Amino acid sequence: MKFADFHAGQRISAGPAALTEREIVEFASAWDPQWFHTDPAAADRGPFKGLIASGWQTCGLAMRLACEAVLQGSESYASPGIAYIKWPNPVRPGEPMRLEATVLEVRRSQSKPHLGLLRWRWELLHEDGRQALELEATSLFDLSSTATAGQS
Repeated sequence: MKFADFHAGQRISAGPAALTEREIVEFASAWDPQWFHTDPAAADRGPFKGLIASGWQTCGLAMRLACEAVLQGSESYASPGIAYIKWPNPVRPGEPMRLEATVLEVRRSQSKPHLGLLRWRWELLHEDGRQALELEATSLFDLSSTATAGQS
């Protein structure tokens, strides 16, 4: 989607997508090596009653869905950060997840008119509607006439 296609209140859906047990263990082994992400047998006996994905991998899953549905082919090039992030419910192997994004604000920078700012809320949801991830992000869009890299 192009920056001009966004408006406050807009809802965007993407997915579903799921992580395999192997993907969860491999990611966690490299980046978040806690036993409830890396050891299925120990995780079965733990407080989550089974293996769960790292919150950081959950963010990656949401990012992939956002890229596929919205950001690929856009003028988006960066983010200055996340206002908040929450992981209220874990993601388990094989669970289909979907992204629901709500556009909160769309505006051009007053000091840099070639810069578009999109503030949006993401929810990564289980099939039954439980949240696995909630965050509020700001995405930057280069609206100058020379911004063509990565656009289709």
